Amino acid sequence: MPKLPLLSTKHIILGITGGIAAYKAAEVTRILVKKDLDVQVIMTASACKFIGPTTLQALTGKTVLTDLWDSRINNNMTHINSSRDASAILVAPASANFIAKLANGFADDLLSALCLARNCPLFIAPAMNCQMWENSATQRNLSTLQRDGVIILGPDNGSQACGEIGMGRMTEAQNLVKEMLAYLQPKLLQNKHILITAGPTYEAIDAVRGITNLSSGKMGYAVANAALEAGAKVTLVSGPTSIKPPYKVSLINVVSAQEMFTAVKNHASSADIFISVAAVADFFLTNNSKQKIKRTNSNISLTFSPNPDILGFVAKLTKPPFCVGFAAETENLEENAETKRNKKKIPLLVANLVPNTINSDECELVLFDDEGKHLLPKALKVEQARHIIKHVSLLYKKWKK
Repeated sequence: MPKLPLLSTKHIILGITGGIAAYKAAEVTRILVKKDLDVQVIMTASACKFIGPTTLQALTGKTVLTDLWDSRINNNMTHINSSRDASAILVAPASANFIAKLANGFADDLLSALCLARNCPLFIAPAMNCQMWENSATQRNLSTLQRDGVIILGPDNGSQACGEIGMGRMTEAQNLVKEMLAYLQPKLLQNKHILITAGPTYEAIDAVRGITNLSSGKMGYAVANAALEAGAKVTLVSGPTSIKPPYKVSLINVVSAQEMFTAVKNHASSADIFISVAAVADFFLTNNSKQKIKRTNSNISLTFSPNPDILGFVAKLTKPPFCVGFAAETENLEENAETKRNKKKIPLLVANLVPNTINSDECELVLFDDEGKHLLPKALKVEQARHIIKHVSLLYKKWKK
């Protein structure tokens, strides 16, 4: 778990709505309390059908609030008084019904009224049947909430209480708290413009075939998300992936290395930091065909020429941004990584061994900078991305002096 963030207070409001995942709220509460956070639980009437307020009261040592008209609260303004000293509100689970109410500004119970009257970050952890999750109405409501600044955590994919399998499981308690606290960390790169490349590039052989590098784009997208968490303005230049981009990034979709090079050139001069995560094809075909090459019994010859060195170009600008490179190696990791860093003359290079990371959610990384190497033991890519961004912020401050 990450260290406790530097919160303005240590007060967290945990909202619980009606759904079978409500039982997981007890574990969320336990973890928050264990981290020395003051937790106030607020439950909807439906939530009380799934888990008793007494359980949450025992875990927090505080009376669970359920009624908008609670006479024990000064001026009967529970929805206002309860949120004014809160660092964040976390609704877990957030049912499809509650998400719809939030998206449309309804405030007909204590929890929805409190969320509407808040002056602190709001996190929701959706939990529902997979068909309810995929329903266009739910997706519209989630998009509205994202535009309104609500932070959506999860859901996960897996088996559900109804017996179906798919998206809609509430993110497990430990991961949920970890994600929320990560968002609440100090904004180390507030208002800095970070330009990031991600994913593979694709070089056409003919109208239906091509060559590419094996890359899911997961690491690059995780770095983009971590940069957003750190308060940065992010431009993400992405090759072909199936990943949904983080909300609030400026996304530029490209296919070939040349297209990626052009996009980076157009934005590099305004960037404070450039992080080159993409697995860019080193070569393109000079004799590619506009039509499909028909199968024959004869050999064919393909002629390759080198693609532009995107990272090398940016690093050599008259006034370059702080540059971070990535190196995917199959052997001699340290030697090859240091050679690349010295050749590019960049302050930081992130290296990994290819067989262990492609299409995986986890990886082990080694960071190389002027002070030596720094091992990041195997962990989820989203966590590694946060470590990278934190390291970048430290080096960037020194680099700017």
